[in-house]
Order: sequence, then C-alpha cells, then structure tokens
Amino acid sequence: MLIKLSNRDKGIYIFQLDHNNYVKFCPKRGGVITNWVSDGNEILYFDEKRFMDNTKSIRGGIPILFPICGSINASSSVFGKDYLQFMQHGFARDLHWQYCLNNTDKSLCLFLNQSQITKKYYPFDFELRIEITLKINCLEFEITIQNKTDMKMPINFGLHPYFNISDFKNLDFIDSPINCQNQESNILSNTLDELKNINLGVDLLMYTSGKSTFRDKVLKRQVTLYHPYPFDLGVIWSDPPRRMICLEPWTSPRNSFVDGIRNIVIPSNDSQKFNASIQIKSL
Repeated sequence: MLIKLSNRDKGIYIFQLDHNNYVKFCPKRGGVITNWVSDGNEILYFDEKRFMDNTKSIRGGIPILFPICGSINASSSVFGKDYLQFMQHGFARDLHWQYCLNNTDKSLCLFLNQSQITKKYYPFDFELRIEITLKINCLEFEITIQNKTDMKMPINFGLHPYFNISDFKNLDFIDSPINCQNQESNILSNTLDELKNINLGVDLLMYTSGKSTFRDKVLKRQVTLYHPYPFDLGVIWSDPPRRMICLEPWTSPRNSFVDGIRNIVIPSNDSQKFNASIQIKSL
C-alpha cells in the first residue's frame, strides 16, 4: 500500500491496493475522496469540471460533514454573537486536511484539527480522525472525534457519497424503512412513494436499521452501506439530470444543535467513535 501524488495541479493523491482497486483524495479540498475504483469499476460519481472551480461546492466523491449535517434553522450562531453561523453541512468539507499512511493497518488516515477558521464558528478544540481501509469491493471507515476542551462539545457527523448509476429507472432500493421525512417539505411520507420521484430530485431522511442498499439492474451492481447506531440515519438525495444518487449516513438530522434531536455531546477530554463501510456486489 502506498500514497502518491496523482495530479499536482489539482492536489489529488492516490491510495492504491492494486491497479484495479484504489481511491483518490484531495486533502486541500476537505479531504474529499474524489474517486473509488473497485475491481476496475468507477463506483463514485465526480463532477471534475465543477471541482476545478474553487468558488463552487464539490459535486461528487465522498465529502465529509462536520460538525453539523444539513443546515441550522436559526437567525444567529447557536454559540452566541461572537461566532459565525454554520454554512450547510459545516466547515470540514471546505478546509485543508492532513493525511498519513498507517503502515501497520495498511490504511489511509485523514485528520482535521481546530484552527483560526474553525474557531470563527465553533468554540472547541478537537481532532477529527478518519481511518480508511481499502479492500476488494469494500471501503471501511473508522471515525474518531476527540474533544480537547474542558467543556462538553456537541457534534453531528456524516458522509456524503455520490454513486454512479446507469439511469434512475434502473434502480431498486432494498429494505428501506416504510416511512421517511421529505426534507424539502418536512412532511412524513411513504418511502416507496417518494422514491418514485427520484428522477425529479428527492431529499429524504430515514431511520434505518443501520443498513442501506440499492441495486442498479443495468450496471449489475449492488451497493450496500453499513452504518450502525448512532450513525444509522440515512439520506437519499438525487440531483437530476446528474446520473448519480447519494446514499448518506448521518448521526443526526438537520437543526440538531437547536432542537436537540439525536444531538451527540462528547464530554470534555473524551472521544466518540463511529463506523461505516460500503460494500459492492456484482449481480
């Protein structure tokens, strides 16, 4: 296993198991995984043209959501007048991350610490560390968030994977919860009814069993996301005409810092761990 520079101009590195199995990532653009090739197949959707415009948010890969998921419905910062309001999904996906290779476990480690930028939004010292293990047809994540301050620290965490698809009409979702929340209307709805509109664009939040799966009948691929409690919220999001869907694990819903729903609080000088994996199966 090794890490090497793949594209100097874009600041993209490659973490490679072999010629047919690797990930590419960009430390300076939120530590985002831009590509995942599994058994020779490009699993992730990635808008490279948009990526080249630093003024635009990234569409594709696996962005990292911290310290909030979604947005906060408040007129000012929840931490008082001395702090700025969070942008959508927090600041982690916009910052420069550090990285290293864990030769013992043969994993890629991405980590982010507090900085002058984070202190404008978030009054805590922290370390967010993500160990990424690459296997044949599998990508594993072990997330550790450490609170380095002497007060309790509220956090949400999420991953935002964009998956390549052949076409919306070729998708089947497996074992989805009966009901979901339409995040645009904030109405509780039947999941299968909502998914009928996926080609028009959906934004659905659901309480899963810790497992989310879809199949693409033309690509003959099944994608299964394992994300056990307390990482078991699932979001399905589409953005047509892009041929992709997002299947996202979250710890907490939007506005969690305000309403307290599934808000996670880490005690002072303590840490919280989450685990997730994405598994690919040929059909």
